Amino acid sequence: MAPKFGTSGLRGLVVELTPTLVGDYTRAFLAACPTGGAVHLGRDLRPSSPAIAQAVRTALRDDGMSVIDCGALPTPALALSAMAQDHAAIMVTGSHIPADRNGLKFYVPTGEISKEDERAINAHLGRNPANVSAGFQREDATAATDYLARYVSAYGPEALRGMRIGIYQHSSVARDLMVAAIEGLGGTAIPLGRSDTFIPVDTEALDTQTRTMLSGWCREHGLDAIISTDGDADRPMVADATGRIVVGDVLGALTARSLSAQVICTPVSSNSMIFEMPEFEAIHLTKIGSPFVIEAMEQVRAQTPNARVVGYEANGGFLLGFEAAGPAGTLAPLMTRDCLLPILAPLVTARAAGQPLADIVAALPPRFTAADRIAGIASATAQTFLVQLAQDTSARQAFFAEEAAQTDLDLTDGLRVRFEGGSVVHLRPSGNAPEFRCYAEADRSETAQTLVSRYLGKVRELLG
Repeated sequence: MAPKFGTSGLRGLVVELTPTLVGDYTRAFLAACPTGGAVHLGRDLRPSSPAIAQAVRTALRDDGMSVIDCGALPTPALALSAMAQDHAAIMVTGSHIPADRNGLKFYVPTGEISKEDERAINAHLGRNPANVSAGFQREDATAATDYLARYVSAYGPEALRGMRIGIYQHSSVARDLMVAAIEGLGGTAIPLGRSDTFIPVDTEALDTQTRTMLSGWCREHGLDAIISTDGDADRPMVADATGRIVVGDVLGALTARSLSAQVICTPVSSNSMIFEMPEFEAIHLTKIGSPFVIEAMEQVRAQTPNARVVGYEANGGFLLGFEAAGPAGTLAPLMTRDCLLPILAPLVTARAAGQPLADIVAALPPRFTAADRIAGIASATAQTFLVQLAQDTSARQAFFAEEAAQTDLDLTDGLRVRFEGGSVVHLRPSGNAPEFRCYAEADRSETAQTLVSRYLGKVRELLG
């Protein structure tokens, strides 16, 4: 499959992300989108990223563009640095997908590119280099430290005092920054599982071996929690003192509440508990993908400029749309998926309440989600299957024969079915890789997990 835009940037096999193709997309971005006169460049730690970053750098310079090379750093740190200087940015990352794949994330001076920007970039492919005098080129080692300082100054040096936090470092580009963040807020950081080989950690679909490893670390080290991220650190991972994962949309709800947010924009796949939380005045559901969440947030801000609006995805990537107050300082808006805020905010809340993180989670409305995926199913195959289920009532009833009567069908993004009793199954192809994803929601965690296993098993039987 040729590289293409998905829910989170351009993705493709490394062997297909040639210097020629990378240069073509880079020049198309410069032609289609505003840059503010410079592009900040960053990358993750997968082995192919330095060479792809060099191809981006060469294309930028050949087109006369100034380059600020920020090296290896989290995607939100790169975005924060570029947006603060009214510049564009390009991040070389494949996020959580395997190391044989990689990609590019593009940012305009105001934040992530929109779907309209993606269409404009595609329309400008094939453009020749300008071959004009290049602008300046410099390195910037401060972007990551400025990102860290944002949270240390907002939460203060006592916010996590007395807490022992494990850091599953693996190959996350934020692995050292997470240690510094916990220590900067007064906690004790215990680095764990650092890897020189790239590990494609999908925070939405951790395997049984990883979950067992996290539980073992909690017992061995007497931890209050374990934290981590995906490869480029725009998705959080948090586990409580038993190693049990606190899923991303629960982290999102806890973070929104801690910031006194009024309005939430989140995909249709997110936990519906937020509709039972009276502190939120309005909730807007979107298609899956941060561009859709940002679009909804921008619409809210256009109608009510001072609205305390936030966004998050089911994977936990959090977007802040207003200036929020922390215990020790303020947090400026950051309209891109961030991992550090939804990691720190729930931990700070638990510490301030003098309660384990698990108790803070248990006090939320009792709605539980689960998610997993099957790799190797082409998007076109998945789409054909889902269209059949959407259009053929009999086929859909047969596929979901084990469940109660269907009460609602939502085709906002894939196929999402609600059953009598409130359980939900949501099926969709991944926007970033040849994967078939299943999300489920129920009033018991075990039920949600069972639904995911049942219907991914059926999909595997039917589609291979």
